Amino acid sequence: MTPEGKKPDISPALCGYSKALEILSDKWTALAIHAMDGESIRYGVMKSRISGISQKMLTQTLRRLERDGLVRREVFATVPPSTEYSLTPLGESLLPVLKRMKEWADAHYSSVERAREAL
Repeated sequence: MTPEGKKPDISPALCGYSKALEILSDKWTALAIHAMDGESIRYGVMKSRISGISQKMLTQTLRRLERDGLVRREVFATVPPSTEYSLTPLGESLLPVLKRMKEWADAHYSSVERAREAL
């Protein structure tokens, strides 16, 4: 609240909610972050953990997460070359946030579905 008792105007460009959703709101981001929780994993392992994701979408998601500083990509000079992905400290800081979001969904999604059916 402002000193006058009014809520301030919300600018999407300045709003922390919008910024967080810009990072997390697509279908695959949270699943990719969850798949890397606590370990470095290879691309193929991650693809098998995330049911339904296409190779193109996984590649795009990982590139975006790497660009945003949430994921580290490490290429090993083996034959054939292998690549592993892991969360950076910044990416790890999202894990408790995503866990809380999942807990909320587990507790309340059936209510959301009932409300949708009622309309």
